[in-house]
Amino acid sequence: MTRIAFILLCHKDPAAVIAQAERLSASGDFVAVHFDGRSDIADYRQIERALSANDNVMMAPRRVRCGWGEWSLVEATLITLQAAFDQFSAATHFYMVSGDCMPTKSAHYAHKMLEPSGTDYIESFDFHNSDWIKTGMRKDRLQFRHWFNERKHKKLFYWSMEAQRALGMKRKAPDGIKVCIGSQWWCLRRETVRRVLEFVAEQPEVSRFFRTTWIPDETFFQTIVRHLIPSKEIECRTLTYLVFTDYGMPATFYNDHYTMLLAQDFLFTRKISPGAEDLKARLGVLWSSDQKEFEISHDGRKLHSFLTGRGRIGRRFAPRFWETESSLGADRELLILCCKKWHVAKRLLNTARSDISLAGAAYLFNEQDADLPDLGGIESSVEKRTRHRRALLRMLFEYHETDRMIICLDPGAIDLMKDFFADKARARMLDIRCEFSDDFLVEHARRIGLAGDQVTPDSKARLLPTLRQEVSLEQDRIRDAGFDEVYRIEEGRSAEENAGVLSSFFRIPWSQANDIASSDRLFQD
Repeated sequence: MTRIAFILLCHKDPAAVIAQAERLSASGDFVAVHFDGRSDIADYRQIERALSANDNVMMAPRRVRCGWGEWSLVEATLITLQAAFDQFSAATHFYMVSGDCMPTKSAHYAHKMLEPSGTDYIESFDFHNSDWIKTGMRKDRLQFRHWFNERKHKKLFYWSMEAQRALGMKRKAPDGIKVCIGSQWWCLRRETVRRVLEFVAEQPEVSRFFRTTWIPDETFFQTIVRHLIPSKEIECRTLTYLVFTDYGMPATFYNDHYTMLLAQDFLFTRKISPGAEDLKARLGVLWSSDQKEFEISHDGRKLHSFLTGRGRIGRRFAPRFWETESSLGADRELLILCCKKWHVAKRLLNTARSDISLAGAAYLFNEQDADLPDLGGIESSVEKRTRHRRALLRMLFEYHETDRMIICLDPGAIDLMKDFFADKARARMLDIRCEFSDDFLVEHARRIGLAGDQVTPDSKARLLPTLRQEVSLEQDRIRDAGFDEVYRIEEGRSAEENAGVLSSFFRIPWSQANDIASSDRLFQD
């Protein structure tokens, strides 16, 4: 009898995690939950309490702080997989899913499909000779050691790689290991999992190699399974349906995709929009149903490419996501640093990144060379970013795999502020009031093109009152807009006063906020 142990990796929305675990375990299957160590402990406790009485569900014995592209994702998977293997002795298969996955077949259909138990389902293509990697790094993922996260520490990431290249520090995979690559969403037989776990314990040098490989969740299991299991017992595909958009991001599915998703030859689908309540409800009922037959059409990827490639609203399914999903997402939180002195806001942004683990971007609607990842072209110009502002931020939320992000805006960007505060997402702003010297205002005038390299005393006397009035008007516009959550720190206030504001804005302990507010560099020119 087929019984599946789902390895559920998640980091948000505890209510959805609880519902998913209860739904999957109700069919007699098992669920092992790993809730990201970076996520709120209160959310973790909520999941733990709700599922504690369910014998078919377990929590991973240790939470790992996960980062995209890091070994931590593999580590979290191994910990959860080992615990599920030990506790769920009746499990015949182990299936990797995320919190964004939903079943698109019934449990009866899934069990019947896996019943012969002679096949592992895992994408496992030759790393060097396949075209699985479409863009970005290829050999550099493996031949150099990656100690820094490219998303969090981009400059250090590339500096480290170039330093290794200059010093001739290229490395090879461990002897006898042929590196393979593929999707991280696999379904493996119990015997395969046993052999993988034993191999990991007996061959620590293999884990050491992948520990400093970039994006190892796409290569670690794919390589080991291919190394241990005969090719005839591997079906080189995933059972989870996912499509990438023309911007290189995973496509999101909505309420009107139900029929199309059921027609694909997959057991699960990723990603379902958080707002697609009707779709999630129907798929949840489907898993528990007794439906045994499904008409498979294999048309999903072709339809998606056709409709999105037309450049206008499609007639069968959904239009492009920036036309249908103009919201950033009701479950997301956007923090805004508003400051005329850009270097001050950038310093605070970097502090938020390093000390509070917030993803973000500085003045992305002002500076052409803002530190943005490759998002398929939408990030290529300030004009394009501004035109598709909500789409851009949605993609950044997806890129960083987070529901909480911080950006910097100039006080003159009142239209952007109004747009973001009108969104379904929870927005709040920190208004950073600085003191402006005459020299700073003159430099500001040069930066925005109001003054040339040489400013005479007479032109300076005419220019400065105008600039000070403009700064004052920008502050008045922000005040008059009546935004719901605006916090304010000022250069002339004491560190203790500013610390209370920072604590409320960032939702951090007062002592941590006081360390930030007490820094001599907080308002430094």
